[in-house]
Amino acid sequence: MERVIRALGLTGRPEEKELTDRLAAYRDMLVSWNRKMDLTSVADGDIPMRHLADSLLPLYQYPELFPRGASLADVGTGAGLPGLPIAIARGDLRVTLIESMRKRCDFLEAVKEKLGLNNARVLCLRAEEAGQQEGLRESFDRTVSRAVAAAPVLLEYLLPLTRVGGAALCWKGPGAAAEAAQAKAAAETLGCPALSLLPVSFPGEERWLIRADKSSPTPPRYPRRTGIPSKRPLGEKKDGNDPSQ
Repeated sequence: MERVIRALGLTGRPEEKELTDRLAAYRDMLVSWNRKMDLTSVADGDIPMRHLADSLLPLYQYPELFPRGASLADVGTGAGLPGLPIAIARGDLRVTLIESMRKRCDFLEAVKEKLGLNNARVLCLRAEEAGQQEGLRESFDRTVSRAVAAAPVLLEYLLPLTRVGGAALCWKGPGAAAEAAQAKAAAETLGCPALSLLPVSFPGEERWLIRADKSSPTPPRYPRRTGIPSKRPLGEKKDGNDPSQ
């Protein structure tokens, strides 16, 4: 865990010990539960950097993106990444973890209870369902996702949940620029006139955030019904025969 703290620039800071202990507790639960179910394919020893540091670096490199008291939805959170590390590091943020698989939701609830994360809640829903649900739709200051889908698909999951004036943030690797270009039409359709790329300093590897600032409401038909965003990403050429288009 020392490498994580060093990468975040927190060595010697007052919060170092508490954050180290809480992240270690989460890592231990992830390793233990992963022996019984599919949570991650990352080797145990690589979890601190590849999952925890990767989730938290944007929080510390771009603090202005995560204002105090903001509401944040992590869509397709899986094992809780990046949402659980964010909730652990920032107790002032109101974090909603959205995941469709019940077994994974059980794991998220167990971590929440074990660590006393009163600022987090778990919703066992598909992204397409969440985006159309009253009380969730266009209600979050920030929506985030990591390693879930290509950017055009992700934006159809995230922007319907993002309030006007808020932003969607996609954790990405070396292909971020190409994905952002492919997602331009989707972003415009969903209420975001432009995308920006923010570099994330990760030791030895290339990391980016795709940032989508939402300036107008998402049309009511989006997100489309379950499975369609990934099957027919916005911006792709339409075949003229698909009634979902």
